[in-house]
Amino acid sequence: MIETTTDFVPGMKISKILGVVRGNTIRSRGVGGHIIAGLESIVGGEISAYVVALNEARTEAYAKMIKEAEKLGADAVINIRFVTSEVMPQAAEMLAYGTAVKLSSGEA
Repeated sequence: MIETTTDFVPGMKISKILGVVRGNTIRSRGVGGHIIAGLESIVGGEISAYVVALNEARTEAYAKMIKEAEKLGADAVINIRFVTSEVMPQAAEMLAYGTAVKLSSGEA
């Protein structure tokens, strides 16, 4: 499976667009994580508890998107993007999405 943020794959032609694929997850930090994050925000700098949580959420959303593309029989997912949004206080959704395509040899 080829995965890219571009709208093409060098040396390949898009022979069929299978559709938009997506994966998402909603995450919240536990009370302990919020306390640590609160203390880190007082002194400034990176809030490591949230960095870890968002990285895990991004990885999970990405994996779900790829799994959906595989179910469609895609050769590639192009135009991959990520969106993060707050769904309620202290809970965020991570959404990964892209276009699942079939490829053939040759330039577009």
